Amino acid sequence: MPKRHKLHKAEEFSSIIRFKCLASSEFLQVFAKPNNLTCARLGVIIAGRVERLATKRNRIKRLLRELFRMQQKDFVGFDFVIRLRHSVGNSNSFLVADEAKVLMIRARQCCE
Repeated sequence: MPKRHKLHKAEEFSSIIRFKCLASSEFLQVFAKPNNLTCARLGVIIAGRVERLATKRNRIKRLLRELFRMQQKDFVGFDFVIRLRHSVGNSNSFLVADEAKVLMIRARQCCE
C-alpha cells in the first residue's frame, strides 16, 4: 500500500476518532471521517494488551490492509481507523476481515 493511503500521525488518528462516526462489532471498531483527498486512507490500532503476540498483531494488520487495498475504490474520500477490541483466534481472523468490510460500509454511511 502506498504511503498516501496510510495514516501516520497521532493527530490524524485522534481527529478521526473524535469525529465519532463509528460502527462496531464484537471484535472491531471502525471510525470514519470524510477527507478532501482523491484517495481513501487507513490506520489500524491493535494494542499489545489486546493481542499479546506480535506475530498475531501483524497478521491481523496484513489481513485488514489487504482488505482495504482491494476495496479502496469504494471508499474514496474517507479516512478509516480500525481498532481491535478483543483477541482473535486463528480460525476467526478471516471472519474479522469480512466483519471489517461490513463495518467500513456502515461507518461510511454514518458520515454521509
